[in-house]
Amino acid sequence: MAPLFENKVVAAMRAHVVTPETETEALLAGAQFVDAYQLEIEGPALNAPTAARRILGRAPHWVSLLMALRNRVVAPWGLKTPAPDALESSKQIGIFPLLSQTPDRVVLGLEDKHLDFRVVVDVSHPGNSSRVTLTTLVRTHNLLGRTYLAIILPFHRIIALAMLQQVSAP
Repeated sequence: MAPLFENKVVAAMRAHVVTPETETEALLAGAQFVDAYQLEIEGPALNAPTAARRILGRAPHWVSLLMALRNRVVAPWGLKTPAPDALESSKQIGIFPLLSQTPDRVVLGLEDKHLDFRVVVDVSHPGNSSRVTLTTLVRTHNLLGRTYLAIILPFHRIIALAMLQQVSAP
């Protein structure tokens, strides 16, 4: 158990904000918000689908609680929420619909009446490590979307880093 914890600590120390390198217009034309977080882990090479499943296929308990609260709050507004028993399938990873995947990139996303978003997991292999980048793109449609984005951004940043750090745990 200790080596797994140590790997998480090492990964957490390396996780950092980076300038998004994705082609934002191709992924989500007109995106008003884009951010990216990256970490490098040693060991066997990862591909993007595996990294995406490790990052987004499970969530820390506190993230699950925040998502349950979010779903209750937004339901009266008619915003999309994941099915309570949503299981990972070939068409989604975690709660996110899968839009495309290659060995180096997974693109997930959803379009809703208030905003559209994409979550992109890119993997590259410098030396004997895997560099994993988690990028989020958001395009709002109206005041509800802009308000929603403003409210969730502080949580998004904390959650994105916590989720990315899960890539080091098989």
